[in-house]
Amino acid sequence: MFWGLSAALDLFEEYLNALTDSEEACEQQEPKEDPKVVEINILLFGSNDPRHVIKTMAKMYAHKAKGTTPIINFYMVDGCIEITARNILLLAIALEKPESINLRSKVHLFMDIYGNSLLRASSYQYLVGKAKSLLKIVTDSEWLERLAPILSFENLKYRERDGLENAFNFWLPKEGHVFKIQEYWCDKLRKLMGVRYDHRNGAFDWDLNMVLKDREGQQICSQEYRYWRETGIAFTYPEYEYSKPNKTLSAGLVRNGDKYIHRGYIGDMQTGPFSAFGLMSTDERLLRSAHGENDYRSTDVTERNLLELFHELITETPYEHNVKDSRKYGSVKLLMSKTLMYNECDINAMHDYENPWIQMKNIKINFLSSEDIFKLRNGEELWRNRFDVAFISYNYFAFLKDSFMNVLKEKCLLILETKLMSTIRKEDVTLFEEKLMNYAKVNNFTSVINYGALNKKHSILKYKRKKDTEENCQNN
Repeated sequence: MFWGLSAALDLFEEYLNALTDSEEACEQQEPKEDPKVVEINILLFGSNDPRHVIKTMAKMYAHKAKGTTPIINFYMVDGCIEITARNILLLAIALEKPESINLRSKVHLFMDIYGNSLLRASSYQYLVGKAKSLLKIVTDSEWLERLAPILSFENLKYRERDGLENAFNFWLPKEGHVFKIQEYWCDKLRKLMGVRYDHRNGAFDWDLNMVLKDREGQQICSQEYRYWRETGIAFTYPEYEYSKPNKTLSAGLVRNGDKYIHRGYIGDMQTGPFSAFGLMSTDERLLRSAHGENDYRSTDVTERNLLELFHELITETPYEHNVKDSRKYGSVKLLMSKTLMYNECDINAMHDYENPWIQMKNIKINFLSSEDIFKLRNGEELWRNRFDVAFISYNYFAFLKDSFMNVLKEKCLLILETKLMSTIRKEDVTLFEEKLMNYAKVNNFTSVINYGALNKKHSILKYKRKKDTEENCQNN
């Protein structure tokens, strides 16, 4: 919850690659055509964050340069309305115009709100200012059309729109809007660890070095992981102080007069927000290590990857990274200051962030109702034969039934997230992956990659219908 266990994907690229692989397998080559338009519908079934949306949008210019114009309709569904509110905010940051905030500041702001339990004062100011703007967007259709026409709330029920309004309102610094994240984090950590709490540093090191690093978490450094496990602050820089509560990590908000009741913190406390942008990079210089110590932290890789994506969203040009701008903190022991106390109502000069978002042509992001989870899994007529790509998060696989396949088109890409980047036992990871593979097999899907032939661990599994390959081979 709040972040996924797999890296951000360019889902349009994944879709094209899946079709190309099928054609090449049958030695079937199509002649190159003039620039063409390809429209696809993408379902994000509980993705927990908007990482795939952001990367897919950022890479659209590259497809246009190759002669293909993508038209993409995203459909995002989550069972928790506060997750939807948080996703809207993260998209708003990604699409903030450079006149409002410069590139590096935008990256650090995103990292703060995405992965830290406590925020810098500047990030908290942005959160409050943006919450006011988002309140107008969700309650006024004209305001939505002016600022963020890329979004659509048409599928949300009135109670869910009220839930969004509650979330944005709760983020405002008012006396009754209390979110004691440090207290919630500590209490949950004690319950989670039980008798191991007094020896938690050893447990943290075991989870990282013996579990996560043995999977795909080699880039996570011990210091940043231990600090996140202890405090909930994942992305840190020594020049910053983290003191304000990140209220986007709240869930289960219920209004009680001028106050709110909520469930405290109910998210992940074992893996962390490192998987989405911090484990892999096209810049191999940031992945170097010596004597078991990384040159760069997962935090530094996250910063570099977000710099690339946000640069491309703004300019629609390739990003060239100066490695000197990334600080080599992988093997450095940083002096982390104590988390500071905060005053809920201490912000006087509040900025407004009401500029229109970066306009993304040919993109629409549709937020679905939680009721659509069950309509989708039952393959109801409304959604039948709708989606070209479906991404299913690890914690939403339990909702699926065989009838879910009715919402997918004949030529489609199905991506299933595994539990590889969790700290559960290896046997449980394997068992869950077998369930995913069996589900795909029973429903007549074949893997895009021959997973059985590769001695490699996978955080996602990619499938397409068997009939696609069979028909292409017959036509060859």
